[in-house]
Amino acid sequence: MPHRKGLRRKIWTAFILQAAAISFAAVLGVYGASAVLKHVLIQQALQEEAAHYWQRLQARPGAEVPDTYNMTGYLLPAGADASKVPATIRGLAPGFHALPRAQGGSLVLVDQDRNGHRLYLLFKQEQVDSLAFWFGMAPLAIVLVVIYVIAWTTYRASKRAVSPVIWLASQVQRWDPKQPEPALLSPENLPTDVEGETLVLAQSLHEFASRIEHFVHRERDFTRDASHELRTPLTVIRVAGDMMAGDDSLSPTARKALGRIQGAGRDMEALIEAFLILAREGDTGLPDSDFDVSEVVLDEVEKARVLVGSKPVKVECRIEQTFELHAPPRVLSVMLGNLLRNACHYTDAGQVVVVVRDGEIEVSDTGIGMDDVVLSRIFEPFYRGNNPGKEGQGVGLSIVQRLSQRYGWPVRMQSRPGQGTTATLVFPRSGPRP
Repeated sequence: MPHRKGLRRKIWTAFILQAAAISFAAVLGVYGASAVLKHVLIQQALQEEAAHYWQRLQARPGAEVPDTYNMTGYLLPAGADASKVPATIRGLAPGFHALPRAQGGSLVLVDQDRNGHRLYLLFKQEQVDSLAFWFGMAPLAIVLVVIYVIAWTTYRASKRAVSPVIWLASQVQRWDPKQPEPALLSPENLPTDVEGETLVLAQSLHEFASRIEHFVHRERDFTRDASHELRTPLTVIRVAGDMMAGDDSLSPTARKALGRIQGAGRDMEALIEAFLILAREGDTGLPDSDFDVSEVVLDEVEKARVLVGSKPVKVECRIEQTFELHAPPRVLSVMLGNLLRNACHYTDAGQVVVVVRDGEIEVSDTGIGMDDVVLSRIFEPFYRGNNPGKEGQGVGLSIVQRLSQRYGWPVRMQSRPGQGTTATLVFPRSGPRP
């Protein structure tokens, strides 16, 4: 479903604002024109009429004042009785005046010649309104109608022009990011109005989606084949190592080398398992199930006891309060196994303790610990801190962090140099699902 603030909505808003702005400008222009008509043109016409009358009066004493359909005149000779002049204009000083509507609303010019005669010229308000309408409002209405028709026609044309883009966006919006459908944009499925730049974009997206689909199939084939092909030789190495370990005739040097081979094999199995889970993006390919956390913890602790070898390190597990999770148990095994492997590798003496509480698992050790600088970078891939001689590939904590982000299981790390490290996995009961 297209977003409410899509191209159509934006185009419609733009044309509404444009039509409103043009209408406002047109109304303002007509209002200004009517003001010019009222206060400039009519005023000038009255002044010219008064000047013409004074010329006629000088040439022919007793000339009649102007009295037409639009204009009425009154002459008040010097010293004469002003009762013949209407009371509404009798007291007006020489100049141009506009009477209020209550007094007729006429435009009045009061002019006086050098002999003291005063001339009153009234231009009827009805004629002013009529002129303002025919020369202002009527053209304004016609102009606004033309503007609206042009704006609507342009909007329809613009809407048709962007329709292919909107259609293309709706098709892409329906795609599953993990499995796009390039067939939707194949040439035979494109509407006839998809052309020009939109056609180029559709063809590019079709090619891009086809490549993504190919990559997705190739990645799935790789993870399927790798999970089989990589585990098979490791299984052979592990079984052969176990058989050799049962040979009492091995020398201490050979037995030590065999122990390293077995440890490296276990590390490689765990690393391959973690990489295969991470390679599947959001879909791990592992089924979710309800499982008891303590069972997974006890199993991983038992595996970790082999990692310490002959070092004076005791690996313990304390179940204070167990709980259940609904997730792939193998994911928790990978995360906890990496934390335990890291703790065993960096602890030369003392203990590694795993504590299970309600909603969290804590792995603490008495190893070499870390300062704040190293602690701030421990989740960087292949970062080994100041201990490059220790075993491991430097990716265990990076794997833990990536899985914790995917499953919404935050991991907290606390450490002090020489005092050990504590890692805590937290399991929010309403955490996001992968």
